[in-house]
Amino acid sequence: MQKDKLFYILFILVFLVIMPVGNLTGLIHTNTMTLWGRYLCFAIAAIGVDLIWGYTGIMTMCHAFFFCLGAYGLGMYMTISNLPAGQAVPDFMTWNQVESLPFFWVPFQSFPGAVVFGLLFTGVFAFLFSYFIFRRRIKGVFFAIITQALALAMYLLFSRNETLLGGSNGLTNFRYLLGMDLYTEEVKLGLFLFTACMLVLIFFLSRKLTESKFGKVLIGIRDSESRLRFAGYKVVSYQTAIFVIGAIIAAIAGMLYLPQTGIITPGRMDVKASIEMLIWVALGGRGNLKGAIIGALIVNLLYNLFTSLIPEAWPYILGLLYIITVLYLNNGIMGLLQNIANKLHLLKSLKYSPLKK
Repeated sequence: MQKDKLFYILFILVFLVIMPVGNLTGLIHTNTMTLWGRYLCFAIAAIGVDLIWGYTGIMTMCHAFFFCLGAYGLGMYMTISNLPAGQAVPDFMTWNQVESLPFFWVPFQSFPGAVVFGLLFTGVFAFLFSYFIFRRRIKGVFFAIITQALALAMYLLFSRNETLLGGSNGLTNFRYLLGMDLYTEEVKLGLFLFTACMLVLIFFLSRKLTESKFGKVLIGIRDSESRLRFAGYKVVSYQTAIFVIGAIIAAIAGMLYLPQTGIITPGRMDVKASIEMLIWVALGGRGNLKGAIIGALIVNLLYNLFTSLIPEAWPYILGLLYIITVLYLNNGIMGLLQNIANKLHLLKSLKYSPLKK
């Protein structure tokens, strides 16, 4: 409990006090703060992965797709709202001889519609996809392969110009969101603070979920699915529910990510992106929401560092991180810290042991 309080204090101190104050005083550049805002979006998505994989034992390799669904949902609204006066459709539609908005763009003409329909479509898609797979009792490596195939199929679909979603170039050239100029420092600071607050909110809601009876059943499914079935629990319902919740969390992260990045492309939803999300959670520590956040922040910080110094070395660094995690950090960084704390506590207890005296 004491360690949890320390984590909360450090997070609030760094992201809700030091960075905003540093930006206002000119000590921290706005671009640096925006970069960390994107990392916080990834941390939100990592929480969704941890709920599905860490707590329920379901390895999903399509989570980046749900992240992009949220980003595309908001991106469609921003594309329409940023059109020049008198222009009915985006340029990429004009090049395809499309003169009016396609029917599936219509619900995204307003901000509330974009948020609601973006999350709703993500949830319905995740439900339909997962329910029928879990109903067939497909799990383990087979489920991972199917989700990997889904990510690849969606990447290829969104990359085609015929889908009228920008093709391989994606959606970009955003300047305004709800009348706010995204290029101003005040708006960038506001987006960063809002993202940090959303991360805190989603973390505590997810923690509440994992500590509830629902969360205990998820852990039971991870540890022994057959026993839960024998005990009469509707395992498929629990698996489907947590998969949908994780997908919606990823979509929220995508919606927060887009205004701070200014672009969303199919490249963000490919298989490699989903595998990276798994590495975030594995490195930080599966089945530990704090670990998911820490893993996402560390890996993306290393990504920024190595791509700046040695861009071609990053895939090898990422592979090395995964190998180290598998061989030496079974429970990730959080597990390592817990082992160190346990050993220190043991040494302390032996030091003051009555037997020693």
